[in-house]
Amino acid sequence: MKTEKRMVVDPTTEEKYEIELPTSEVIKQEIPKLDYPSDGITIIEATRQLEQKLELSDEQREAKTKRGKRYLGFFHYEIVGSEFARLLKEGKLKQPGGRGKPYVLSGDIPPLPPSDGDIEEIYQKIREKVAEDLLQEIKANSPAFFENLVIDLLVKMGYGGSREDAETVGRSGDGGIDGVINQDRLGLDVVYVQAKRWENNVGSPEIAGFAGALAGQGANKGIFITTSDFTKAAKDYDAAGFKIILIDGKRLAQLMIDHNVGVSTVKTYEIKRVDSDYFVEDVG
Repeated sequence: MKTEKRMVVDPTTEEKYEIELPTSEVIKQEIPKLDYPSDGITIIEATRQLEQKLELSDEQREAKTKRGKRYLGFFHYEIVGSEFARLLKEGKLKQPGGRGKPYVLSGDIPPLPPSDGDIEEIYQKIREKVAEDLLQEIKANSPAFFENLVIDLLVKMGYGGSREDAETVGRSGDGGIDGVINQDRLGLDVVYVQAKRWENNVGSPEIAGFAGALAGQGANKGIFITTSDFTKAAKDYDAAGFKIILIDGKRLAQLMIDHNVGVSTVKTYEIKRVDSDYFVEDVG
């Protein structure tokens, strides 16, 4: 859910402070989805429905705004109340009993089209779900499968030339090295790879061991990839003289999505806008 910081008041101290609350766009999207009884709905009833739908915390529900000497619910009056006032003015709601009485639908409230922010939020949620599914699939396969997957990904990212070239380079399996791949298509330099399909986080001893394995190969560049995460000590480990890139499970899954490894495109949507240049009439 998209939120924004809003200024509210503490009734006890009258001090102002900021709190995260749903944006107006979110409320506008949810109001058409409310249950509207035939005898109407009050702002309070609408607010209660929205609090449930949006899963607001107690702090968000109880945030206050000051009107004169009164302290009123900020979400209730400032957000929901103002939106109902807009719909009443536009004729989408009516108050047969007059001001302060329940609101009744005067027709269907058409759902608002999603904004750019909504589309981006939905897209990111889909990516997160796909990333979770990818990690589950990886962990369900063997370590050897994972090592091949890592080589596939690095080739897609531009390392090692073709997949056949990468396979020719192969995995050394020697002294803590799981794979070796060309850094460029001409093979002017190589990168050593360590791939750990682990549940536990990788610690500094593993990074130190990898640095030692690099030294044994006369190399100074390596990529350490794991399906889990790295401890703070591992991230802070100073492998002097070595360039070691750490890729945890979350980043691994995102890289797989970005480079189309283990995923396929289901649908593609194009977002259009009016081409203003087309409508410029040539009067010459």
